[in-house]
Amino acid sequence: MPGNIEISQPTVIQALLPIGTLVALLSCSVYLFGEDASYGPNQIALCVGAAVAALVGRHNGQKWNELEASIVAGISVAIKPCLILFSVGLLIGTWIMSGTVPTMIYYSLLILDPAIFYAATCVICAFIALSIGSSWTVAGTVGIALIGAAAGLGLSVEITAGAIISGAYFGDKMSPLSETTNLAPAVAGTDLFTHIGHMVWTTVPSILVALILFTVIGLNIDSQSSADDLAITLQLILDNFAINPLMLLPVLVLLIMANRKMPPIPTILSGAFLAVLLALLFQRPAILALPGEAPNAALLLFRGIWLTLFDGFVLNSGNATLDDLMTRGGMSSMLNTVWLILCAMVFGAVMDHTGLLRCLVNYALSFVHSTGSLIATTIATCIGANLITSDQYISLVLPGRMYKLEYQNHNLDLKNLSRTLEDSGTITSPLIPWNTCGAYMAGTLGVATFSYLPYCFFNLINPLVAVLYGFIGFRITPLEPESAEAATSTS
Repeated sequence: MPGNIEISQPTVIQALLPIGTLVALLSCSVYLFGEDASYGPNQIALCVGAAVAALVGRHNGQKWNELEASIVAGISVAIKPCLILFSVGLLIGTWIMSGTVPTMIYYSLLILDPAIFYAATCVICAFIALSIGSSWTVAGTVGIALIGAAAGLGLSVEITAGAIISGAYFGDKMSPLSETTNLAPAVAGTDLFTHIGHMVWTTVPSILVALILFTVIGLNIDSQSSADDLAITLQLILDNFAINPLMLLPVLVLLIMANRKMPPIPTILSGAFLAVLLALLFQRPAILALPGEAPNAALLLFRGIWLTLFDGFVLNSGNATLDDLMTRGGMSSMLNTVWLILCAMVFGAVMDHTGLLRCLVNYALSFVHSTGSLIATTIATCIGANLITSDQYISLVLPGRMYKLEYQNHNLDLKNLSRTLEDSGTITSPLIPWNTCGAYMAGTLGVATFSYLPYCFFNLINPLVAVLYGFIGFRITPLEPESAEAATSTS
């Protein structure tokens, strides 16, 4: 029909243009701004990359209205994670105000020896994530306390964050309650417990190597220096907060609700509401010490709680380290993280709608000639999807659908595909600053993604183990004869 514009299929060169632009700008961003790169520069890089992708789409006949609709749809995918982030910001502020986080830090400091702190952190987070199936919940509760305990002991918060994420993602990945652990086999076409059983072979060796590395690092810690920091921190916590086991009630309630798979936002808000009640009962001096004035004590308490909810808790103990640690939270603390996620979703949506992402995946498939190269390509595609679409779930669904037939054609059981999706898509998501998972971990733990990335040993080792298994053929299961015949007849 007159006026209709035929849409051309993108070429590989066209698909690489926005990717090259984004990589170049992100590299400049890190070089020029360092750890502050995620506080504006990376957002601009993602927007410019999206603009280049949109121009390529327009050149190929895409209409702006369609591109705009895809952007809106892409952003809508991120609305739930953004609401969770705001809720977590609120939770962090109230848990500090109520004494919940200080109590968790205090007891952690009494129990954990500096020499085993990093390895113990990884194990604790792994067990809790395994029981509730959520790495985000672990980071937003126990993770915050462990970061505080590390600071109190004078240990590296970057290594601690790496240990938290390593343990949390091991537990999340192996838990039958986890969303990604259920999603991967559903997309690939296998069952849940077959999938978990097959993951043991790549996941357990990876976490064991990670624990060895954390243990070796811990053995080189100066125990005397840590002991001095410990005594000072314990006394400062007691001076500023009422500490008793009752303060752990919000943690218990939240973990029970998470274990029962209650919706995340009501679960988080319930924990925050309970923390406010505890603060009013036990932490009135800390609330009254917050900045600001009011005609009477009741209004001052009300103002302090309101301030904490939207702008976080503020501590003025006189100790810079403790003040920095306890001055956190509030919904406003997550605004930059939400900004980063929205910009990333815009870029991913345009890349997907214009066909540039699919073009890159199809190009990657041309290099597949063996089982090893197929698994390596799957892993690279999942990591690429995490980079481009900024969404952990898309990094499982997109490659899962596109590679399913390829695995059958290579006479491979589909549990190999589901395991590979998790060995790469799930595991690498927190290592990317603009991915929803990376942004969440950095925002919640208060450690920049590129600062904790080198210490996420489990997340770095697991994909390498999967690639190694693919090339040497270890624990790669072929299709059963009847399944192979069905796959052949289907194709």
